[in-house]
Amino acid sequence: MNIWQAVLLGLVQGFTEFLPVSSSGHLVLLQKWFGIDPEYSMFLTVMLHVGTLIPVCIVFFKDILGLFTKPMTLLYLVIASIPAALVGFLLGDHIDAVFYGGKYLAPCFIFTALVLLQAELTAKTKPLYRDINAGNAALMGLAQAVAVVPGISRSGSTIAAGCFCGVDKEKNANFAFLMSLPVIAGSALLEGYDFIKSGSADIQFLPVLLGVIAAAVSGYVAIRVMLALVKKANFKWFSLYLVCLSILLLILP
Repeated sequence: MNIWQAVLLGLVQGFTEFLPVSSSGHLVLLQKWFGIDPEYSMFLTVMLHVGTLIPVCIVFFKDILGLFTKPMTLLYLVIASIPAALVGFLLGDHIDAVFYGGKYLAPCFIFTALVLLQAELTAKTKPLYRDINAGNAALMGLAQAVAVVPGISRSGSTIAAGCFCGVDKEKNANFAFLMSLPVIAGSALLEGYDFIKSGSADIQFLPVLLGVIAAAVSGYVAIRVMLALVKKANFKWFSLYLVCLSILLLILP
C-alpha cells in the first residue's frame, strides 16, 4: 500500500465515521478496490479507528470530563454501549465471515438511506424535546448494535433512533457522538487483538501514520458538519448519495 492510498483511506474513515454513510462499508469497498492484503488491512483499520477517536476527544472534551460529575449520563452511556459490545464480542467473527469482501453492501446502504429519510421526516413533523433517559439510550444502543454490519451507518442509526424517540436535536447529536467513544475504542481493541493473534505483517509505518492523521483531521471536520446538520435535520442528500452508490455497486462486477 502506498502513501496516497493510506491518506485516502484515512480521509474516508474520518468523514464516514461521523457522517451518516457507514465508515465500515466504505473502508471495505476501498480496500477491496485497492487490493490491500487482509492482514495489513486489519492493522490499518485499527489505526484509522484510533485516529477517529482524537477529534471526538477534542470536540467533546468538556462533555467527557463532565461524565464524572454526571453519574446518570455516564450510566446512560454504559446502557447505550452494551448492545454493540455484546454483538461485537459474540457475533463479530460471524458477521465478518458473512459480510467479508463487501457482500450485501448495496442493500445495507439502501437500508441506511431509508432510515435517514425517515429520521428527517420524523424530525420535521414531530416535536423533539425529550432528554436522554435509560429507555431511549437503550434504543439508541440497539441501533448502534445493528450498525456493526458494514454498510449500515453507526452515526446515522443512532441519531435516527434519537429522533424516533423524540430526543432534543442537540442532546441527541451530543449523546450519539459520545456513544462513539466506547464503540470505536472497543472495535480498535478487538481488531488489534485479532491482528496480534494472527501474527505480525510487514507494516509500512509512514503510510499508516499519515492515514491516521488524515482520519483525525477529516473526522474533526465531519463532526462539526454533522452537528450543524442534525440541528437542521437535513439528511436527504446523504440518502441520495447512498442510493447512487448502491446502484453503482449493483452495476459494477
